[in-house]
Amino acid sequence: MNYTLHQLEIFKKIAELKSVTKASEQLFLSQPAVSIQLKNFQEQFGIPLFEIVGRRLYITEFGEEIAAAAAKILNEVEAINYKSALFEGQLAGKLKIAIVSTAKYVMPHFLSDFVKQNEMVDITMAVTNKMSVIRSLEDNDCDFALVSTIPKKLNIERIELMRNRLYFVAGKNFKFTENNSITEEFKNALFIFRENGSATRLAMERFLVKNKIEVSRKMELSSNEAVKQAIIADLGISIMPIIGIRSELEKGELQILKVQGLPLETNWNIIWLKTKNQSLVAKAFKNHLEKNKNQIIDSKFKWFRKVSY
Repeated sequence: MNYTLHQLEIFKKIAELKSVTKASEQLFLSQPAVSIQLKNFQEQFGIPLFEIVGRRLYITEFGEEIAAAAAKILNEVEAINYKSALFEGQLAGKLKIAIVSTAKYVMPHFLSDFVKQNEMVDITMAVTNKMSVIRSLEDNDCDFALVSTIPKKLNIERIELMRNRLYFVAGKNFKFTENNSITEEFKNALFIFRENGSATRLAMERFLVKNKIEVSRKMELSSNEAVKQAIIADLGISIMPIIGIRSELEKGELQILKVQGLPLETNWNIIWLKTKNQSLVAKAFKNHLEKNKNQIIDSKFKWFRKVSY
């Protein structure tokens, strides 16, 4: 047998996703290239690794065994690379971060220089809602979490990064008169909510209750991007973090509704369990944030700090 590490990686990913197309997307390879490598890998075994039933791909029992072995081999290779880098004086290893979906506009800027300076550090960043992020932290599935509201039940440490400001947002054609009662202005509006577990949804619900705004029509979407596109299409209105809509505001596709009591303000915080035994990579990233966060905010988010509605 003469299979390569590249073929092992490809088959492992196909076995995980049960799809050549999805595997090619995640590996940043063309579908034909992945199909060819899968064919070449299969030809080295006398027993089928997979089968196609209808249009679906199924991994055989033998294929599952090979995929598990491939995962072990690839992990060992990765460990060898990390150890080699460490002996050469480089920082090496994995950094796992879980972030709330609004933070995808923030976290990459705090990672950028750290990643460039440490080429042997691999980053995994899960982007989801607050509930799932906190669960990931509780289950020790990540080194750090980036959230806009601090979980009260967890014993954590944190680094405060920057403000998060939320406004009522509507499409360019939405008619709104500041002097009128917001209860009357929003009477027939369709309110677009994030899914349950989202911190943005919770903030919006609290604001509506506090201001006695009745919601007669609602829509629920599972990402900020989906909410943004729905508002641009004039489907409805929502409370959104301004950090993710700069371009749309500048182009006039969205408008901020000047409502008393807004913006709602929180802070993005990078948090970790106080009892967490941090890796060298995690400690290095924490030091990077403490040393450089103000410079990053000044250079990357100057516009955000000056915005006022």
